[in-house]
Amino acid sequence: MIDHISVGVSDLDRSAKFYEATLATLGLTRLVTRPRTVGFGKAYPEFWINLREGMPRVPAESGVHICLRAKTTAEIDAFHAAAVSAGGVSDGAPGLRPHDRVRYYAAFVLDPDGNRVEAVTFPSE
Repeated sequence: MIDHISVGVSDLDRSAKFYEATLATLGLTRLVTRPRTVGFGKAYPEFWINLREGMPRVPAESGVHICLRAKTTAEIDAFHAAAVSAGGVSDGAPGLRPHDRVRYYAAFVLDPDGNRVEAVTFPSE
C-alpha cells in the first residue's frame, strides 16, 4: 500500500550518517543522494530524508512514528544499538511486546531531529 516515506531533517549530512548506520542493520543502503534529499532502500528508495532548514525538533507529543520491518530479533537489537551509537536516542529498548492480538519484538529510537523510528519483527515462538 505504501510506496515510500520521507521525513524532514534539519542537517542532511548528520542525518544521512545516522540513517546509513541505522538502516544498514535492516538491509537498506543509500541509493540516491541529491543536494537536499537522500534516499535509502533495497532495490529502490523506500525511505527518504529531506532537508528542512530551520526545522525545529519534532515534539514528542506529535504521535507520529515510522515502523520498519526486520527479519529477526537480532536485526532489531542491531538497529537499536546502531541508532544510539550514531547519535540517536533510545525511545524503547529492544524487547518482546505481547499484546492481546499479536506478539511482537520491537525497538524504538529518536533520530537527531526527534523523528520516532521503530523496527519490528514477529517471532514465531
